[in-house]
Amino acid sequence: MAPSQPADGAVHSFEGSFAANVLARLVTARLIDLIIVLFCVSVIVFFMIRMIPGDAVAIMLGANTEITTERLAELRARIGLDRPIVAQYLTWIGDALQGNFGRSLWTGRAVIDEIVAHVWPTVQLTLLSLFLGAGFAIPAGCLMARLRGQAADIAMRVVTIVGLTVPNFWLGIVMILVLATMAPTVQALGYVPFGADPFGNLGRLLLPAFALALPILANLSRLLRSAMLDALDQDYIRTARAKGMGEFNVVYVHALRNALIPFVTSVGIMTGYLLGGAIVIEQVFAIPGLGRLILGAIAERNYPLLQATILLVTCGFVTVNFVVDILYLVIDPRVRS
Repeated sequence: MAPSQPADGAVHSFEGSFAANVLARLVTARLIDLIIVLFCVSVIVFFMIRMIPGDAVAIMLGANTEITTERLAELRARIGLDRPIVAQYLTWIGDALQGNFGRSLWTGRAVIDEIVAHVWPTVQLTLLSLFLGAGFAIPAGCLMARLRGQAADIAMRVVTIVGLTVPNFWLGIVMILVLATMAPTVQALGYVPFGADPFGNLGRLLLPAFALALPILANLSRLLRSAMLDALDQDYIRTARAKGMGEFNVVYVHALRNALIPFVTSVGIMTGYLLGGAIVIEQVFAIPGLGRLILGAIAERNYPLLQATILLVTCGFVTVNFVVDILYLVIDPRVRS
């Protein structure tokens, strides 16, 4: 008697279960890597901040002529800076794991409340910049790939090179000067909450978002152009054209789908750079976000606030990259092999 063959349904069920197990193991490995990175960052941030020149207690007391050694020691003991630095770290990381990041040395407010009060302008600026940069990079990269070698392609590549080399803070200053000259009544500085004035909010953030997004737009469009050129030279594209498929479907459906795999990975990496660049742009456009909070904490040697803020920004960066890694595993099954 011939051996029985497994049913097609059983084969597909086994393959699906195997793929799910492989994906679960890879996600677990990425999650462990994320935890290790965050732990290492917390150690580096805590100890590097303590190396900033200047005594936080002396800065808090200022130029008070009644400062004595006893008073300095009393204040240092009150805020816990008299303990060994390793003991300070263990206490801080233990409290942070419970959601307690301490209190600001200057205002006495909970650090998490200080961050919440300043985080939304930075998040909004970063998301708007990412939307502008990635959104315009897709049609720009596809257009350059379609017009490869033509004058328009060369001109757009020159523009992208300029976009990569121009510092975003310098571009922001130039845009402010141009706007002040051409439309002196238009307010370009400051921040308006979205709930209070949605149009005013977007109007104030448009210039800084564009200045922040230009290098991202230039980088992503060049990357997508290269990926599109590689995809358009594949056999399946030639087959689709030979079957009479329209150029739009060939470029923007079949080729773009495969070219987006490295594009998605780069978008995740660029998000981290946007968070860092937003800190500088916020100073140029007087936006009360995390940038102002971090610089103020550095000047004041406000250790609890500075530690938590930098750790939050780093956590956002590595979390975005973790999500991108997972999306990469889902989009491209070859990576799971």
